[in-house]
Amino acid sequence: MHTIEKLLEIMVQLRSPDGGCAWDVQQTFATIAPYTVEEAYEVADAIARDDRDELRHELGDLLFQVVFHARMAEEAGDFDFSGVVDAICDKMVRRHPHVFGTEAERQQGAESGSWERIKAAERAEKTDKDAASALDGIALNLPALKRAEKLGKRASSVGFDWPDTTGVREKIEEEFRELDEACQNEQPEAITEEFGDLLFAIVNLARHLQVDPEQALSSANRKFEARFRGIEALADTRKTPLETLDLDALEALWQAQKKVAPS
Repeated sequence: MHTIEKLLEIMVQLRSPDGGCAWDVQQTFATIAPYTVEEAYEVADAIARDDRDELRHELGDLLFQVVFHARMAEEAGDFDFSGVVDAICDKMVRRHPHVFGTEAERQQGAESGSWERIKAAERAEKTDKDAASALDGIALNLPALKRAEKLGKRASSVGFDWPDTTGVREKIEEEFRELDEACQNEQPEAITEEFGDLLFAIVNLARHLQVDPEQALSSANRKFEARFRGIEALADTRKTPLETLDLDALEALWQAQKKVAPS
């Protein structure tokens, strides 16, 4: 059975200018970053499909990405894989005082909001206190829906939020009106801006409803794909290409498929 040391050794050999892989040697943090993101999505995809064997392979691919970045950092004299492990171990212990803390902290148990308070304290230590923002530390390259959710949640932590969904729904209606106005005036830049504002408001509604917008949209995507493939199959059995049907006929097929696959 291989250990992490074997994987680290493989990475050293791949990155070696003397006999290594030319492609691996040429890579940088910037060129590898897209692959890291892709592997994380493939892990999530294996989970969504409940494919445990595939999950095992995808987790290995993701681990390799961590090892790749750590090796490049070690070559630059910044940190190594052990430093990565030390950092995450220290962080997990620090953020779970109800598990790893003093006897009094363990007896007190987990407190609501303690995770975010600890993270806020960590951010304060890293940031100039005069320039600190409640929004510090939210990664720029997060998927837009996830980043919108985090921005809203962080703003809410300092009281910048609606007390309930009523205000959010009113905001959504307001953004719809502004989008309609931009469309009527045929202003492409304004349409894009107002559509973004509408999406941001909808993400805020998801947050108030305790719905993960990324997961909700992923689920809707899968449902649409399954139903659309279903109407393609139904049309094929009838020897009728979809592109030859009018909207009424297509809607009839869609409604028929919804009855077959309601969710």
